[in-house]
Amino acid sequence: MAMQAPMSSSDDLDVIMDINTTPLIDVMLVLLVMMIITIPVQLHAVKLELPVGRPPISQIKPEVIQIDIDASSAVHWQGQAIAQDQLEENMRHSAAAAPQPEVHLRTDKDASYAVFANVLASSRRLGLNRIAVVGSEQFVR
Repeated sequence: MAMQAPMSSSDDLDVIMDINTTPLIDVMLVLLVMMIITIPVQLHAVKLELPVGRPPISQIKPEVIQIDIDASSAVHWQGQAIAQDQLEENMRHSAAAAPQPEVHLRTDKDASYAVFANVLASSRRLGLNRIAVVGSEQFVR
């Protein structure tokens, strides 16, 4: 004889399968209030006094030095092949010039990247600050 639990004659309660969203709404409201409080702190503007008008036009045009790296990774200074030690010596003299010259570095797409990176690093290390890599349209496919 098995024992049975007594069944109530009243309406059975249905099981609620929905998630309780009240805590989620509470968390959302707290986050919203925190954002409203902190946003004005982040929107402070910096007052800058910018110059009015056009800047003066410089009458002194800087010298342009062309450094080329050909497909065989040979370095050329103003069109003439040059060794690494002579390249660095020329860079030192150019960096010491009063209006520092612009260096236009052009490389062939078949040249070694290591040579290009070495020339670029040497120019920066030796004090040439005005460096432009030109001729990059050949790398676009």
